[in-house]
Amino acid sequence: MPVLLEEAVRLLVEASAPAPRLWLDGTFGRGGHARALLALMAAEDRLVVIDRDPQAIAAAQQLANEDSRVIVLHGEWNDVVESLPADALAGVLLDLGVSSPQLDDAERGFSFAADGPLDMRMNPQAGQSASEWLNQAQEQEISRVIWEYGEERFARRIARSIVESRPLHRTGELRAAVLRALPARDKGKHDATRTFQAVRIHVNNELAVIESVLPKLFARLAPGGRMVVISFHSLEDRLVKRFFRECASPPSVPRSVPVRADSTPAAARLVVRSVTAGAKEVAANPRSRSARLRALERCA
Repeated sequence: MPVLLEEAVRLLVEASAPAPRLWLDGTFGRGGHARALLALMAAEDRLVVIDRDPQAIAAAQQLANEDSRVIVLHGEWNDVVESLPADALAGVLLDLGVSSPQLDDAERGFSFAADGPLDMRMNPQAGQSASEWLNQAQEQEISRVIWEYGEERFARRIARSIVESRPLHRTGELRAAVLRALPARDKGKHDATRTFQAVRIHVNNELAVIESVLPKLFARLAPGGRMVVISFHSLEDRLVKRFFRECASPPSVPRSVPVRADSTPAAARLVVRSVTAGAKEVAANPRSRSARLRALERCA
């Protein structure tokens, strides 16, 4: 179920970029946001959809077979975005993190809720799996990842337990190693949540990819084009908030250079600082409770 669907699509279609419009859905998933956007697009508009998950790409290709306005690109953001023209996009949507189909499929290894292979890769055909990394990494490195990406106060205990429990090949084994390490249970969320999040972020290099792709995407916005980003935890949101704030701030100049107040305009304006899901959406989709949407518009 797509999160903050109405808000995201409304903010995109209200962009003032000229027609015909080229849109980008950078995290297709199963196409919830893409289909809603297509319903409001003109016949001459085009929608580029990107994902690195082969299952998502299969769903995207099916949509492209039904609607000729859809262009499917499979790959990592930083590789794929380079092929897009500068100053051309009317709108960009990024729905960060792991998708519901990925979480719900135990064979993908993202969730501690059901036992499955300890994989966690967005693209199972590339890179190192969670199991491969956890079974060879140094205890200090595992601790650092769990602390930095999971903000887990018992990171050292958990890392030690993981090393003592190796080899780990199943999500249930990782979950058990985490639980053995904790002196007390957290009432707010499942005790393995932060560790699973941290390992997933590390395996997929998520934060570094987000940080590097945001300026590339902004450079490809047309004047009046908008970037809408939905994040699900503070680490993602912090990167987005900082980048948006930098874009919306006038460029600094040396004090010795005489400038008028209006001579150094900001490159963008903040359309929405922060939107969260309402009570009705959270009740229908509990995963939306941590979602936060921000929107930025490139100035002409």
